This record gives sequence, structure tokens and C-alpha cells, in this order.
Amino acid sequence: MSDDLDTQAIEILQKNDRGGYTVPTARLYPYQWNWDSAFVALGFGTFDRARAWTELAYLLEGQWDNGMVPSILFRHDDPDYFPGPSVWQTQSAHTPQPPMPSTGVSQPPILACVMRQLVETGGAKDLKFAEELFEKTLKWHRWYQTERGSNGVVATVHPWETGRDNCPDWEPGLTAMEIDSELEPYQRMDTKHANPEQRPSKEQYDKFLSIVKFGRESLWNQRKLTDEGPFLMADPGIHFILLRANKDLLEIAQRLHKTEAAAELKSLIEQGEQATNYFWNNDIGAFTARNVKTGKFSNGLSNASVLCFFADTGTPQQQQKTIEHIQRVQQQVKFLMPSWDPTADMFDPQRYWCGPVWPQMNYLISMGLAEQGHNALADAIRDDMASLIQQSGFYECFNPVSGDGCIGVDFSWTAAIWLAWASPNRQRLAA
Repeated sequence: MSDDLDTQAIEILQKNDRGGYTVPTARLYPYQWNWDSAFVALGFGTFDRARAWTELAYLLEGQWDNGMVPSILFRHDDPDYFPGPSVWQTQSAHTPQPPMPSTGVSQPPILACVMRQLVETGGAKDLKFAEELFEKTLKWHRWYQTERGSNGVVATVHPWETGRDNCPDWEPGLTAMEIDSELEPYQRMDTKHANPEQRPSKEQYDKFLSIVKFGRESLWNQRKLTDEGPFLMADPGIHFILLRANKDLLEIAQRLHKTEAAAELKSLIEQGEQATNYFWNNDIGAFTARNVKTGKFSNGLSNASVLCFFADTGTPQQQQKTIEHIQRVQQQVKFLMPSWDPTADMFDPQRYWCGPVWPQMNYLISMGLAEQGHNALADAIRDDMASLIQQSGFYECFNPVSGDGCIGVDFSWTAAIWLAWASPNRQRLAA
């Protein structure tokens, strides 16, 4: 069965390949997504090393002059997707003009982490590829500090920027903002391609588009979007991934003997470590999202909360409390790690980021736990991921209670994560 799934996973990546970049899945997500492409490169890296690096290079083709790598690159205009380039209007509004139509927000900067994985499992050619992408990647990391920094904490201006679109983490920020009274009527496409009950609500979408409207009217001035926009929250997911990405990029810098860049990255890492405690929610004893404008925390554990191990940050007491949370959640679901605490308000095992298990998040969580010596939990999370794919196939995400697949089918990052990590044959595939 594993060999059959390996073959299916490779076929999915090849089917979703659009000639240098990969769509997450046909119709529902017909463009190049930022962190999707990074994870996809891990999958390609198991059978086509050059194609893996091409995926990352194509992603950086969309980098803005200020360093931002957008969440979506609109390499064409597809009527199957909303909101597309005509809604974002980043090229017509922003100066200097971005290299191609794109969104006006970013996504979790997992790129450097994937680069390091490819370098460590590869050879001299991989290090050379990493050198070619190094400066652009560092420029993106700088962008987070200069354009999204708020009192030393990197924040986010849109739930879409976090990659965890409708997670209950964002309720403190969304509840505090108003829907723009001049928001034009629109027709969603996501609910035509997927079960509406598994997608974000109409009210959430109205607020998502209200933020886009503010950005568009601000000519996508990123600092204005951060300082004056309707939504600003600190996301533990972005924080932990950026901190780890800075550490991984530092490792690459040292291999390439880039002393000045290494010194800069050490400074960014120090800032990140100092900011970690900002996310600690004493009321529930976990790292959670926080409304930067009001200081209010979200009220539940998410799968981003446990990425503290991936970033190797937090006090021993905070990490131990996080382990206890994972063990508690393990008793409440059949498959780890749900995207939202099963005991918290708004948990829904089928609705997008309100409960389902996400392959790419499980990969990062398991890697961090293993690196910090929590091998039993790390193995349990990987085994659960393998069981989910074996039971239901290559879905975008999975119900943590029933194991049923949710949302997108023949999903690229699920195929990639299977090949690079979850497959029982992963060591042979990586050879």
C-alpha cells in the first residue's frame, strides 16, 4: 500500500505542476501559493532535486521591491478563484510596481527552513542553489521586521497572511473590527468547489475583504496597513516559523561564509527570542494569538501554539505545559494534531482551521518535538498523519475525530509531506 501511495503522491505533484510552479489543487486553488510551494519543494526533492529548487526560485520571482513575498502569485487570471488580481489591484496601485499580479500580504516564511532541509539532505549543488536564493530570502526576513514589526513583535494584518485563515485565534481582532459599509457585492468561488460548511463564514469573508479594501485604498503601503489597518494581531505561527527560519538561514549563511549576513541574522534571532513571551497566555497556559491593539489573547490552543518546539523557544516550564496540552488533546481525538483545541469554543472538526489536522503543520510540529527529545509524541504525530492519508487519501486536511478528508482533493502539500516525511518508505525516497 505504501508503494502505491508513493506513486500516487508523485503523480499528484506532476499533475499539479504548471511548468515551474505547482498549484495546491486544481480549480479550488489555481495559482501559486507561497508556503504551499515551499512544502511542495520537499516532495519534489525526493525524486527531482532540480525541480524542487525551481519551485522555490519561481516563488521568489514574485518578490516585491520592499522584500515581501506575497501569499499568492497570480500568473494568470482564473475565473474559478475569488478574490483574484482584479480585486487586489497590487500592480496598478503600488509603487514600485510588483513584478507580477499578486496579493498584498505575505504568508508564513517557511522557505528558509525548506532550503536548509534540502541542503542538509543534498550535496554541493543544493548549497549552490541555496546561495542563489539567499539574498532574496534574507530580504524577506528583513521585511517582516520593518513592515510588520510592532513594539518588537512581528504582527499580521490579515488572517490570510497567517495561512490559518478562519482559525478562532483571530476572533479578538475580527470581533473588534467593522465590515466596511462600502464593501461591494461579491460572489465567492470557494464554496462552489468545496463544501460551504467546511469553509469560512460569510461574516468572516466580509471582514477579510474589508481588510483587502483598506489595503487597496492605501495603495498597498505595508507600513500603513500595519499601523492603521483594521486588523493587527500577533500570530504564534508566524512568530515561531520566522524565528526558526532565521536560525535555518543563519546555518546556511555560515556554510556560505557570509559573515555580515550571519551577524544580522543573529540579531534578528535575539529579537525573536525576546518577543516569545509576548505570546504566552497565562489564563490557559499556552502560546496563543494576541490582538496587538488591545492586548487581548485568543482563548484556545491551536496547532501553531505547539510550534514553540520547532522554533526551540520558550522557557522549560512553558514547553512542559505545552507538552501537557498535547497529551491532553491526544486523549480527546483519534488523530493529532487538531488545528484548534477540542475543548475550546468554536471547535469544529470539519471546518477548515477550526479543528482539522493539517499535514504541513504536523510535519513542523513533529520535527520540533523530535529535535527537543520528545520522540514518542513526534512519532505519534507522524504515524497519525500516515494513517489519515492511508485511510482517506491526499486531502487538504483531515477530521481529527473520524479521519475523513476535508476540503481540497489531490492536494500538493499532502502529497509532498507524504513523500518527504509520512511515508514508511521516506528514507528510501530521500536517498
